[in-house]
Amino acid sequence: MAIREYLPVDIDDIPERFDVDIEDETFIFQVNYNMSQKYYTIDLYSSDEDPIMLGEKLVLNESLWEGIYDERLPAPTLIPMDESGLAKAITPDNFMKTVFIFFDNIVQDLEPTLGEGDSDG
Repeated sequence: MAIREYLPVDIDDIPERFDVDIEDETFIFQVNYNMSQKYYTIDLYSSDEDPIMLGEKLVLNESLWEGIYDERLPAPTLIPMDESGLAKAITPDNFMKTVFIFFDNIVQDLEPTLGEGDSDG
């Protein structure tokens, strides 16, 4: 079972378009598959169907829209990944089975501070 939340893509219905609410804002996502090049892409639209980003290639373990600053992009970051770490690429055999487009919103625990909770001083 996945630890993080992920985009609900129905791989039997690609190209698939669906709405997702992220931090009180609705976005429209469309997932596509390029048959000739054998890779998935994602399109992002505002709730009014205005294009925000189109044709972003899904690359395993790489954030979507990496290095692009656009205040219209959703936060948190979205990352296609396999939480088990076994996948080497995104394929029709593993997409939405072990590879998902995850929300990177897990808060990392802070490392404990020496002496924290120590009653000796």
